[in-house]
Amino acid sequence: MRLLVLGGTKFLGRGIVDAALERGHSVTLFNRGQTNPGLYAEVESLRGDRDGDLSALAGREWDAVIDPSGYIPRIVRASAELLRGAVEHYVFVSSISVYDFPLPGGYDESAPLTPVVEDADEVTGEVYGGLKVGCENVVRDVFPGAHTNVRSGLIVGPHDPTGRFTYWPVRIARGGDVLAPGDPRRPVQVIDYRDLGAWLVHAAEQRVVGDFNVTGEPTLTMGALLETCRDVSGSGAELVWMSDEFLLGEGVGPWMELPLWLEPGEEAFLQADVSKAVGTGLHTRPLAETIAATLEWAAGGAEPGALASGMQIGEAGMRPEREAELLALWRAR
Repeated sequence: MRLLVLGGTKFLGRGIVDAALERGHSVTLFNRGQTNPGLYAEVESLRGDRDGDLSALAGREWDAVIDPSGYIPRIVRASAELLRGAVEHYVFVSSISVYDFPLPGGYDESAPLTPVVEDADEVTGEVYGGLKVGCENVVRDVFPGAHTNVRSGLIVGPHDPTGRFTYWPVRIARGGDVLAPGDPRRPVQVIDYRDLGAWLVHAAEQRVVGDFNVTGEPTLTMGALLETCRDVSGSGAELVWMSDEFLLGEGVGPWMELPLWLEPGEEAFLQADVSKAVGTGLHTRPLAETIAATLEWAAGGAEPGALASGMQIGEAGMRPEREAELLALWRAR
């Protein structure tokens, strides 16, 4: 298969390209050349900008395109319309954020969507879901019967620039008393970027059509995730479970300050039905394998001295001094 990837050198893009090359496909990258420009020296790289310079794509043909870098509908429309007739299938990476939360856990692809946002000066949390809905509509319109809209969940593993998952393996590996949020029985979902990348390539190969929730199986709990981090790291960390009410009362920020923790009523964000994708061939690796790879990456220089200094990888995660303050307050109740 001749595969075009719009991006391809950052996190999920790497998972896509690695999976495609492993399966023997011919890969072409289209990007600005600003992120890891020498990462895939063996593949063809076309330079350009999705917002204004698509000329390098003109007059070319591929069997399929995978788009993990589309956020604004007008920008996605520009690439989709230029590629109409030049590719047979368009795979677009959307997000679970397209749904109109709050929803009950176990929602499938027929759940109501958040209102469309057609354009924005900046992609923020407030408009992200609506923009992705608009992008899905564009892909569906330009490639009817020849598209896959992939509503991904929280993507995790090595090379994650956000820290939204990495925080937990790194923090627990340091040991000591660890602030653990909410109910340990609360379901959570994550998907390794390598598993998502492999399924995206599979969707392009098999011309899988439609909308799909693509994240982890809904059987993992927050308690099991943190305990697996402890088992894999071999640390003697002690999990100190704190109630939602206490954390909210102390002004702790869900999701980014305390990754994977959501306010009561919003937990369904990590409880999507993925049976449709599983039925088409989605496979996910054991959580322990993802944790081990994440720790190896983090210790290998993702942020020099990260494990020793106590700082987390990426923007997400609680600072050590804040965690210590909350642990003291919890014990003094």
